[in-house]
Amino acid sequence: MVYADLHIHSCLSPCGSDEMSPFDLVGIAMLNGLDLIALTDHNSAKNCPAAAVAAAEYGIGFIPGMEATTSEDIHCVCLFPTLEAAAAFDLEWEDHLYRIPNRPDRFGEQTIVHPDGSTDTYPWLLIAASDVSVIDLPDLVRGYGGICYPAHVDREANGLFAILGTWPEELHTEAAEIRFDVPEGLPDGLKIIRSSDAHRIADILSEGCPLDLPSPDFEGLRTYLGI
Repeated sequence: MVYADLHIHSCLSPCGSDEMSPFDLVGIAMLNGLDLIALTDHNSAKNCPAAAVAAAEYGIGFIPGMEATTSEDIHCVCLFPTLEAAAAFDLEWEDHLYRIPNRPDRFGEQTIVHPDGSTDTYPWLLIAASDVSVIDLPDLVRGYGGICYPAHVDREANGLFAILGTWPEELHTEAAEIRFDVPEGLPDGLKIIRSSDAHRIADILSEGCPLDLPSPDFEGLRTYLGI
């Protein structure tokens, strides 16, 4: 059994705490006994390289990712097989985002942490919606070898059911994420993945979500999902 938390934010997310540097959050995940984590900042994968370095040092599995916001304002978890694939998707995804300047006084800083520990600030607001629908996003992610599924479907804010009221027949994914409870109306056969959506150190799952993965990595998750 692999204990995983596949939805964690860093200090790059405007609502993420400044304490959530990639190095610190990976260290806490290791201390909590997690075997596998994914970094999924809002609409960006730019802190994944630093998190990958930290995960290698701490000896836990790591999947680079992003929490993408669709045109309907629905949040989706996007996970990628390699840093290169995540970076390539990140580059394309920037073209689907609206260039709204961030206001740190209102939304918080958006800090990019590089693998050497140096930092930059990302200037454009990362919590705005994109121009890609929830129907089209999974295929876009698959084009980079990735996996995509709706985030926190049991939550009111930015949850699929809260916004659309139902699971669209045209939406084809292998999983759905929950925070606490499995809602009614999910298609048959979906894998359910519980994640923390952590924005602060204290929110990272201490017990993790037990998943029957053959290995604590992207390929293990792909096998688990039957892809």
